[in-house]
Amino acid sequence: MAIAYARSGSGDPLVLVHGLGGSRRIWEPVVDRLAAEREVIAVDLPGFGESAEPAPEDGPPTPARLAATVASLCAELGIELPHVAGNSLGGWIALELAKAGRARSVCAISPAGLWRRALGPRRVDTRARVMRVRPLLPLALASARIRTAALRTFVARPERLSHAEARALISDWLDAPGYNAANREMRSHVFEDPELVTVPTTIAWGTEDRLVAPPRPERMPPGARYVELEGVGHTPTWDDPPLIAELLLEASAAEPAPATV
Repeated sequence: MAIAYARSGSGDPLVLVHGLGGSRRIWEPVVDRLAAEREVIAVDLPGFGESAEPAPEDGPPTPARLAATVASLCAELGIELPHVAGNSLGGWIALELAKAGRARSVCAISPAGLWRRALGPRRVDTRARVMRVRPLLPLALASARIRTAALRTFVARPERLSHAEARALISDWLDAPGYNAANREMRSHVFEDPELVTVPTTIAWGTEDRLVAPPRPERMPPGARYVELEGVGHTPTWDDPPLIAELLLEASAAEPAPATV
């Protein structure tokens, strides 16, 4: 299946994978910093952003199958072994790419899948609730107070997003035709066999992440370094762009530096 992407910069290739309900838009605050030192390929997963929803014959969008789609794109672009970074579900996909031998290194920011058991269905469908009041959102999001409340789950500093950025972020979540299927698959499984990830791996977690709790050590790939990101949330690119760009560049260097926290 074809997926949309944006390509910029030069240097070692670095593939960026967004999380559930997002798009490649989440990387916009850091892309220019990364592109000064890397060839950056930011993708829209199938059914998100500008990418079409997968066809039924493509099978359910498990993280492993989504990883295979990203790997196919890299092959089409002539990129044999990229560095890969992902956020949330994208972090899980990055780990699947490494497990399949299709990544040179991994940086997973608040990755999904490292929980001890499958999460199962949500008790409350927040997305469906927001859908019902969608006509009111443009006016509501004009209020800085409401923007802050609406985005607090994802970012620690919602005030750093403009009205337009907040609307676009929420629209990506609500408009994604692939959301329900990807959410169902993500919540039905765990990332299996982490010991098969043998490339340099960085697992990073924001201290203000309100969405996903950090994993237990036994659920992380052996040898992975664990980094706490002070003062940032689950999707931290708007919270502190210099910090996240530095993290991604360091993790995608030939010899990642030891954790400092």
